[in-house]
Order: sequence, then structure tokens, then C-alpha cells
Amino acid sequence: MPKEKSAPATPQQQLKNIEKAALILIAMGVSNAAAVMKSLNDKEIEKVSVEIALLRNVPAEVLSNVIEEFYQLMQANQFIVQGGLNYAKNVLESAYGHKRAEEILKRVEATTEVSAFYLLQTVDDKQLLNFLQNEHPQTAALILANLKAAQAASIMSELPQESQSEIAFRLATMEKTSPELIEEIEEVLRDQIGTVFGGDLSKTGGAEAVADILNSTSRSAEKNILDAFKERDADLFDEIASLMFLFEDINSLPDAAVQNIVKNIDSNTMALALKATSEDLKEKIFRNMSERAADMLKDELQYLGPVRVRDVENSQKEILDVVRQLEADGEITISRGEEEEVIE
Repeated sequence: MPKEKSAPATPQQQLKNIEKAALILIAMGVSNAAAVMKSLNDKEIEKVSVEIALLRNVPAEVLSNVIEEFYQLMQANQFIVQGGLNYAKNVLESAYGHKRAEEILKRVEATTEVSAFYLLQTVDDKQLLNFLQNEHPQTAALILANLKAAQAASIMSELPQESQSEIAFRLATMEKTSPELIEEIEEVLRDQIGTVFGGDLSKTGGAEAVADILNSTSRSAEKNILDAFKERDADLFDEIASLMFLFEDINSLPDAAVQNIVKNIDSNTMALALKATSEDLKEKIFRNMSERAADMLKDELQYLGPVRVRDVENSQKEILDVVRQLEADGEITISRGEEEEVIE
């Protein structure tokens, strides 16, 4: 039978993280501790339960220090979520001073294993963009793979065209990443973006990651990257395209879905978007409008005159954003890749 153990006699003696967790749960009381335990997996419950069973005679000073540390870590995490790493630093420095704030943030890294790429999501996009422009495309690809798709898309759209396709290709083909490369990139992040990044890199890219990013990038970036994929690897292009919903794909939607889209778009945006599309798609749109609205849109298209490519791309992106929102709201269904067809 395991021998009971007492907590360290003085606060200076080191406690393991699992022992600190056990002390916090003991301090919470039975009902609160039970509620917390429900969110743990079986292995975690087993480990912490053993520690709770073994701990006896905890000095009040030790318990007080553990609770204070726990409170500070929760504060730090909350501040990071609210306003990012710099915000957390400023608030903690104001409350505890520079040295203490650094200690707390280092404990966030060591104790909670905050992902470097979770913290990257709190860094200003311009700072990340400047950083990625000076990094190897493989490094940039791994970083983008570990950001949210919308943030990665925003950054990808701002990268130079020659970098966009190279980074996207490496992202799409990055199905296995060596631990050595991961460690090297962790070090780069620690040195150059700074301070308290820690944890493991998890996402490794692939066609789906690229499709998610391209769905939110600017139309010019999307076209540039897809054209490069088509030339470089036709099979990979087909795989990514099958996971995306492109503007011309509106032509494949059921009439009811197109009608839903049309009623959410103003005529000027629709006219601009249709300026550089196939006749089939134009006819699909006209068929799903009232006769009067279709005639007005045709007139608007006819008298539109020369327009900037950027304006057409922005209008198409605006419509695609509406399409994706309607899908997210369950108002329309979009089939992708190998998904089964849906009967409406």
C-alpha cells in the first residue's frame, strides 16, 4: 500500500504540478472538486485521485502559496485570452511588478503548456507578417498551419505573390513534420517573437488546411495559389479544389440555395461579381431572380463598363462570405469532395 506523504514543510520546497492540483482540489471542497473532476479524462482522474489520497497534514502556508500561484496563473491565462500576451504582461506588471510578472508568465508556459501557436494568435498580424517574410517557406507553412484559418488567410493575402504559392504548396504537402524541425521552429519563435512561448506544435498542414485558408483569402491570392498548384501538382490541385467552394461553384447549387444567396446580395455587388464569370453562371443567377430584378441586373451589367479586377474579386469574395454564412446557419447545403449528394 502506498505510504502517505506530507506536503513540504516550507513553501520553498518544490511541489510537483500533480501535487499542486491535488491541493487545489482539496481546498475546493468535495462538491466543487467533483465538478472539476468531470472535465478530466480517466488517466488524469486516476493520477490526481492518488495524490489526494496520499496527501496529509498540509501546512497552511504551503496551501496558501499554492492557491496564490493558481490564482495568478488563472489571471495570466484570462489576460492572454482577453488581450493577448503583451496585454497580459502589462496588467501583471502593473499588479505585481516586472520580475514577478515574468515569473508568472514562465509558470504559465511550464505549468499549463500553453501552445506557442495559441499565443501566436494573440500577436499582431503585421508583426507576424513581417516575421514570416524573413523566414524559410517551410517555417512559414508550419506556423500558418497552426493558426486559425481566418488569421492565416489574412496573413497569406498580404504575402508577396511568389511566397504565397510556395508556402501554400509546402503547407499542402506537409503531412509529416519531423520532431527536429518542430524543435528548431520552437527555438526560432522563442528567440524572435519572444519570451514565453511553449508547448507542442500539433497541426501539420495538408490539403484540407490549405483549402480552409484559401476559402478566406483574397480572391487574387486564391487565384495565384491555385494556378501555381495546377502547374506544379495537378492531383494536389484537384484535391484542394474539391475541398473548397469557389465562386463558379454557385452554378452547381440547387435553385433554392441560389435564390437564398441572391436575396442577401445587393444588385451592384452581384453585377460586379458577374462581370468576369461564365455565361452559364450568369444564366443560373438570372433564372433564380424575379423577371424584373433579372432585367435590372442585366441592364446594370451591360452599362457597367470597365471595372478594376480588384473590385470584381472583392465582390465575389463578399458573395462567397454570404454563401459560407448561410451554410453555417444551416440555410443551404454545400457538397464538397466525396460527400454524398443531398436531396432537397
